[in-house]
Amino acid sequence: MARYARIVAFALIAAAALYCPCCQGQAALLLEQPYGVYGLLNPTGHSAIYLERVCAVTPVKLRRCRPGELGSVIARYAGVDGYDWVAMPLIPYLYSVERAGEVPAHVTHKEVIEMRDHYSEVHFDPIGLEKSGGSWVPRGWTQLVGASYQRRIYAFRFNTTPQQDDKLIAELNAESNRTHFHMLTRNCADFARKILDIYFPHQFRRSFFPDLGITTPKQITDEFVRYARKHPSLQLKAFEIPQVPGFRRFSHQNKDVAQSFVTTPYAVPLALLSPYVAGGLFVDYLARGRYHLLRKPPVVVDPEDLAALTEPAYGQQNSPNADEAASGVAADSSEVSEAEAANIGPGKTEPAP
Repeated sequence: MARYARIVAFALIAAAALYCPCCQGQAALLLEQPYGVYGLLNPTGHSAIYLERVCAVTPVKLRRCRPGELGSVIARYAGVDGYDWVAMPLIPYLYSVERAGEVPAHVTHKEVIEMRDHYSEVHFDPIGLEKSGGSWVPRGWTQLVGASYQRRIYAFRFNTTPQQDDKLIAELNAESNRTHFHMLTRNCADFARKILDIYFPHQFRRSFFPDLGITTPKQITDEFVRYARKHPSLQLKAFEIPQVPGFRRFSHQNKDVAQSFVTTPYAVPLALLSPYVAGGLFVDYLARGRYHLLRKPPVVVDPEDLAALTEPAYGQQNSPNADEAASGVAADSSEVSEAEAANIGPGKTEPAP
């Protein structure tokens, strides 16, 4: 009888450990808006993945995080010494500083350059990440520090398990981590799709429609939101990480390929060169390109509130239904609030060169 009681007690403890909120980690798909002249020419933006329990031994080798660490952001960029991906601590990735209390409320171009160069001297120069690695992209490493000085970021947070995090660490550490970056076939959104496929195997694939088979940040985010609606246990929730004012004008709406061509001057020469392709993109735009990922205001996360990205979804005031959280997350990201519009005017920084 005593032995039976011990077995039952052990089973109850194991079940509690399996279902307790603290056993769930947090991750987030980051949808980063395009900015500057390049953002007008290629308004798709950028994708990255934030992981609460995954930190970096070095920017190119991963480990489990220690207590008190905020995790890391893993992203693919060209021009970072030939590496395919780089892992950055969350606060430096967003703000170029080591601690949240050091984040300025307003920055100039000179201040951003100084903060980035200081971080590079300490962390990147010793291992060569400041080099372009033969890429046509100069100083690609600058995209890895201070992202919030140049664009607004939306974080779509979801639950992960320790087993999923360990699998990701093992797979990425086992790779050669050498870049074969290609804008159409191996871009940043393709890397985000690859990471999501490690967590949720065989769920995210390249397809010809939408976007002619090109993976874009908006497209992969939409696919993930749709997936989360069918899996409420992910507890999907969206956050906005605002752009720090002063360095650049505020970033732009993320667009997919069809939306980029149809809503920009690219449509005219494309229609002249290939009416059939132009017509296909127009139909694609009408069918899918006009959807909005963000339909109601998300929780705004300031530098001092970044722990919100790591808090378990269980027990919060949010709806536990992922369909509600995923289908109505925020207002259209192309809209600029009155407060933001007031910051754009005489005496503010010029558009990015």
